[in-house]
Amino acid sequence: MKNFALIGAAGYIAPRHMKAIKDTGNHLLAAYDPYDGVGIMDSYFPSARFFVEFERFDRYLEKLKYDEKVPLDYISIASPNYLHDAHIRVALRRGADAICEKPLVLNPWNIDALERLSEETGKKINTILQLRLHQTIIDLKKRVEEAPKDKIFDIDLTYITSRGYWYYTSWKGDVTKSGGIATNIGVHFFDMLAWIFGDIQQNTVHIHTHDRAAGFLQLERARVRWFLSINEETLPDAIKAKEQRTYRSITIEGEELEFSAGFTDLHTRSYEEILKGNGYTITDARRAIETVHQIREQTPIGLKGDYHPFAAKKLTNHPFQK
Repeated sequence: MKNFALIGAAGYIAPRHMKAIKDTGNHLLAAYDPYDGVGIMDSYFPSARFFVEFERFDRYLEKLKYDEKVPLDYISIASPNYLHDAHIRVALRRGADAICEKPLVLNPWNIDALERLSEETGKKINTILQLRLHQTIIDLKKRVEEAPKDKIFDIDLTYITSRGYWYYTSWKGDVTKSGGIATNIGVHFFDMLAWIFGDIQQNTVHIHTHDRAAGFLQLERARVRWFLSINEETLPDAIKAKEQRTYRSITIEGEELEFSAGFTDLHTRSYEEILKGNGYTITDARRAIETVHQIREQTPIGLKGDYHPFAAKKLTNHPFQK
């Protein structure tokens, strides 16, 4: 049994980490979040200590180590994106391996610094890249590998996950904290695309606003038009008619790839691999971090060239602007 601590216990994704720790037969010693709405812990680790002040959380971990001789094996990190870098550092300096949600960090140079610290401390940095474990995506990778080597696939990627006005008030609506739409909701898709189709040769951004982003990627073995949005008005009419608020679609050569299901246990699968020493590392995360950073820093060119059809949808003002 391994001992865990969790940073970001009140976040949306935190229960998946709690479930993964429990499902793999391990123990959560302590959790931290400045917000105290963490009743979900009762479903997994009711005896875990919980802290709303980081200093007390850190002091408790030190007490476990030095006074009670209890080792801390892993710190799982589900905090806001802009804090991942700092919290990974805490884990390594506490003598624990880190398991961090996507995006691992916001900027490529953060990776360089963390690699040095990992080497210095001898501790590992693991990241959650759950799409690589999705069976449909694994099958797609195999299909591409078995295709003629000169085959270039035409792909449309569309992901719309509707969010309310709260999103813009939270840290997620602050580009400096979330990295913006492409980073916050899209980084794992960019990782998946490069994992399957190879290195990025061209990265063009057509649209990038507060509620959507769209662009074109030329990969070694694919041409990808992509569209990401949190605005429900960008949903296809057929999806709106069903009163659904999420739309996830990948078409390859005009063929729809269905992968709406199969996400339930991917965090547990990720933990299983990490515990076996096969987790995805900081090196695996680098390419996607570089991609979303390039997207964030570019000036959108507008509706020019080969753009995703949804990029032409009517733009909307920020909800907090008149």
